Amino acid sequence: MNNFKGNLRFARNSMGLISLAAAGISCNPTPERPNIIIINADDLGYGDISCYGATSISTPNIDRLAGEGLLFTNAHCTSATSTPSRYSLLTGEYAWRRKGTGIATGDAPAIITPGRITIASIFKNAGYVTGVVGKWHLGLGPAGGADWNGEIMSGPMDIGFDYNFLIPATGDRVPCVFVENRRVVGLDPNDPITVSFSEPLLSEPTGKDHPELLKMHPSHGHDMTIVNGVSRIGYMSGGKSALWIDEDIADVITGKAVDFIKKNRNSPFFLYFATHDIHVPRLPHPRFAGKSTMGPRGDAILEFDWSVGEIVKAVNDLGLSDKTMIIVTSDNGPVVDDGYKDDAVEKLGDHKPAGPLRGGKYSAFDGGTRVAFIVRWPGKIKHGTTDALFSQIDLMASFAKLTGQAMPPDAGPDSFDELNTLTGKSLTGREWLVEHSSNGRLSLIRGDWKIIEPGPGPRLNVNTNIETGNDTVPQLYNLKTDLGEKNNVAAENIEKYNELTDLLEKIKTGNYRN
Repeated sequence: MNNFKGNLRFARNSMGLISLAAAGISCNPTPERPNIIIINADDLGYGDISCYGATSISTPNIDRLAGEGLLFTNAHCTSATSTPSRYSLLTGEYAWRRKGTGIATGDAPAIITPGRITIASIFKNAGYVTGVVGKWHLGLGPAGGADWNGEIMSGPMDIGFDYNFLIPATGDRVPCVFVENRRVVGLDPNDPITVSFSEPLLSEPTGKDHPELLKMHPSHGHDMTIVNGVSRIGYMSGGKSALWIDEDIADVITGKAVDFIKKNRNSPFFLYFATHDIHVPRLPHPRFAGKSTMGPRGDAILEFDWSVGEIVKAVNDLGLSDKTMIIVTSDNGPVVDDGYKDDAVEKLGDHKPAGPLRGGKYSAFDGGTRVAFIVRWPGKIKHGTTDALFSQIDLMASFAKLTGQAMPPDAGPDSFDELNTLTGKSLTGREWLVEHSSNGRLSLIRGDWKIIEPGPGPRLNVNTNIETGNDTVPQLYNLKTDLGEKNNVAAENIEKYNELTDLLEKIKTGNYRN
């Protein structure tokens, strides 16, 4: 595994999905064909669930899944924020290699362009039915953005998904509507949607000008168009019949995910289920409101646990348990106050959302990118715990291997076959991985060691009260003895720091593979 592979090729193809076989994806005559479900939480911290050590909250459905499967203690997303993390998971390419993969606005055009080979097209080529339900946040439409009042092109159905039911961006960004396949759900053509992230739309009140209309108030930003008593990022008018109700989002998208499973029970399927919990605005269904001791954020964790339980129940009830691999993970680390006054800070108590880790969402410290990762496949994966180094970016190549396909040379350039790590057969995992903070700073983990690139910038995000990991001096941490990254040992280990810095430079230029 630890071999020098020569220069990586990062050329992007523009072929259609029907050309995948010609591009070099060949099928093994007898590949494994389990159903695959990835449940990707939003802003769920490493310490937010009880099977990872939380004591102030109980997540029995996730805990049960972990008890029946493999729990990873050293698994990572690629980026400390949503859009680049999801981009990397789906494409097998580090988002920092490509411009335009920052946090997407609600009207951003498609970041993954039509015809791009993705994890979905890998499965589709293997004969799977593919679906995505929930938060997208990867842009929709061609340059100039989506046609919210007509057919929405350049979306999931153009990169390998047969079905989609989407939150287009995030719950705190307009447009606050669902998109199913290529249309806004429930739109009245006589009440067309207008979206703007540059100029106010004077026809609709904003949270800034009309705080008396709000049922949840912003703590910073989030003071533009009001939808369902909550002011958002961006301006929107029209589409009244299509607007979502925040309290119902988890029920709606979980129901759509379960429907997809039931509809495709007789054929292999891949479902990417991206929930909105625990992202702001946190307005859980009344069934969960007040059920934790930590206010809406804690209640949203309970709601996410319920969604996981509903997915597992559907799989079990249909007799698909032994035929289905279920993965539960998160797009990035936690944040407590991310723009709304929802008592998340005041009611946090002794709970530590990032567990023993330093930092959180947006950060270069591991609290931003070391995430919960649980995989269950009865009869194929033994239950237990592993500290093998694993990255979500390797799901693409690993699933290609699982389904008997060879990765074409221009697909998933940063995705490596770690199927043995994913299934618990290898206890070592990756040799190294790269992490990416919201300000673009890179970190490298190799074995027990981690470096963070030096550079300018504030050490504390004043809005979220999260340590950024920024520093102008070299940073080196021994994660085996210092998981919380408290002791910078670069000065006394300069040779190790230089060794890892050289490796990171080779990776950045495409001159080294795992």
